[in-house]
Amino acid sequence: MPKVLRLRTIVARYFNITNEKANLIIGRGSVRVDGKVDSPASKIENWQAISVDDKIIRSAIIFSYIKFYKPSGIECTLNPKIDNNLLTVFKYPQKLFPVGRLDKDSEGLLLMTDDGRIFNQVALSERHKEKEYLVTIDRNYDTVFLEKMSNGIVIMGKLTRSCKLIAVTEKSFRIILTQGMNRQIRRMCYKLGYQVLELIRIRIVNVELGDLKVGTWKELTITERLGLS
Repeated sequence: MPKVLRLRTIVARYFNITNEKANLIIGRGSVRVDGKVDSPASKIENWQAISVDDKIIRSAIIFSYIKFYKPSGIECTLNPKIDNNLLTVFKYPQKLFPVGRLDKDSEGLLLMTDDGRIFNQVALSERHKEKEYLVTIDRNYDTVFLEKMSNGIVIMGKLTRSCKLIAVTEKSFRIILTQGMNRQIRRMCYKLGYQVLELIRIRIVNVELGDLKVGTWKELTITERLGLS
């Protein structure tokens, strides 16, 4: 990813002038970042557009934002040396990377992008962003199971965050998490004596799997993209 530069530096390099002269140009309000006047010391990201007297001197980078239905049995990696990697099923004209992970045995919604900001907004655990899953287990559960899962289970020496469960059938439920420990749902169920038979991620924040078919993708709408921030 390109190095983040201050606005004065970008303007000075473009016009081949000193930083002091760039400060004067910026100070008189001739320079705009994404259509707004900014200060000389502002740090400009590579996705921001810069104009001087209404002339574009640097265009914003256009990123791609995709929702993909990852099939079960596919490793969540772009490494071509690993069998059944994402590249074998996700066909897109440019290189995108997955936002977070979805284990090999699970299926469903996976966000793909070339915008590194999305990872920080969505995938980092401390962001507490919601992810929803439809889970089917090997036998009927009861209210005690739902309560224990909701209150948190100790896995890998750590108590999981409280979460919300919604009963669907006698053997399936929806679960909404705000963290992403390794194989978290499977480990939680196993701790209570249940085995996960099917796990489908159906939502990440405001982006829903919807009517996507296995192995297909759609571009995010503007509303979906903004909702991830």
